[in-house]
Amino acid sequence: MATVEDHYEKVLSEVYSWMFGGFESGLQRNVDFIERHNLFPVHSRLAIDLGAGCGFQSIPLASKGFSVTAIDLDASLLDELKANSGDLSIRCIRDDLINFDAYVAGDVELVVCMTDTLLHLDSKETVDLLFSKAFSALQERGKLVITFRDLSFELTDTDRFLPVKSDENIIFTCFLEYEPETVKVNDIIYKRSDNGWDLFKSFYRKLRLSDKWVVDHLSLAGFNTIDANTENGVTTVIATK
Repeated sequence: MATVEDHYEKVLSEVYSWMFGGFESGLQRNVDFIERHNLFPVHSRLAIDLGAGCGFQSIPLASKGFSVTAIDLDASLLDELKANSGDLSIRCIRDDLINFDAYVAGDVELVVCMTDTLLHLDSKETVDLLFSKAFSALQERGKLVITFRDLSFELTDTDRFLPVKSDENIIFTCFLEYEPETVKVNDIIYKRSDNGWDLFKSFYRKLRLSDKWVVDHLSLAGFNTIDANTENGVTTVIATK
């Protein structure tokens, strides 16, 4: 059975920063996000980055004064984070993000779970567990920040073929297959080599979660202030304890 971890190892890790326009571009995108949503340390200064990857969230958060615990399963992406974090207060943990509470020492001010990471979980029940754990870990007025694509609406026919990114050396295309609770994401990457074009392909599944479902289940977990906004197909949810 294909897993998110296997998929990143086989296909995505090597092109992840490139996919976002380069490392600096990925960082700046989140610097802008943090400033736009006023996500600055006030109390405990402790932050958890769930699905931290190469550090697109962790590094800007630490630069703003948070002490960040960055959790991800992909060793190569965490190595990239470490190589670019300098003396910033970032602790890297290689583990499944649902186990983040094992690494919490003290009340947490901020938990972020961004860029479809929430959809990588294996079931809605696991999402509920994550929401419950985040609520328990957060201090009063602490925030959980989530960004994800709403895959509840089904694309059909050739609309399921999505050009991700391309340049003179890499062509990245995605093909979606819709299932009742998940979307099977088939990533197809051609890379130029001395012998022509080499094909790399793999698939994994993402949960089909609507913004309403996420907001309703955050409320069930205990969050009393929940703001949700969708722009260009990406939903941002900020839940406050």
